[in-house]
Amino acid sequence: MMDHKEAHRHLTASHPRMAELISRSRRYEIAPTPGVRPFDALAESIAYQQLSGKAAATIWGRVRTLYPRRKYLNPKSILETPDETLRAAGLSRSKVAALKDLAAKTIDGTVPPASALAKMSDEEIIARLVTVRGIGRWTVEMLLLFDLGRSDVWPVHDYGVRKGFAKTFGRRKLPTPKQLTKLGEKWRPYRSVAAWYFWRALDDRNDEGLKR
Repeated sequence: MMDHKEAHRHLTASHPRMAELISRSRRYEIAPTPGVRPFDALAESIAYQQLSGKAAATIWGRVRTLYPRRKYLNPKSILETPDETLRAAGLSRSKVAALKDLAAKTIDGTVPPASALAKMSDEEIIARLVTVRGIGRWTVEMLLLFDLGRSDVWPVHDYGVRKGFAKTFGRRKLPTPKQLTKLGEKWRPYRSVAAWYFWRALDDRNDEGLKR
């Protein structure tokens, strides 16, 4: 379990601008989600890809109603559901294919259960899960950060993190993923917390940025 107090102390001490951002932002309090199932979390992520939150929630709600009285999705049931039924719920052909590949890889063990994930490193989890159709590194990073509560996830390809970093430190150009990888070393082993606060830097779109 991450020591949130130590994480905030470490980041606050790294730079005055980081300290100011943390002091005026909603506090990072992410913890591992009890009972999280990788299959369900990733299935929902697939449904939400490239859609607004409201539209995705509507479609995902329709998918869930296909399996009433079930708290969790059953991979076998997903595979047995005709593509046309899932398409009628609002999923695109590519998302149906991705969902069924996720189900198949969950059944064959490629996608491990939560108990197995708990014993794996971040990179081991990423390497395993990106073999699923439609699942990229960013999607797995969000699972690691928000669902598994991992402390040192650093999504350098995330636009919000790059934009929030640039805003916080007064940079006109966004850092490249390669640059952000190097810059993030100072925040180990709490880069998840740093990413959270760079997202928070963008919460107020009218804010002119932190003063020097």
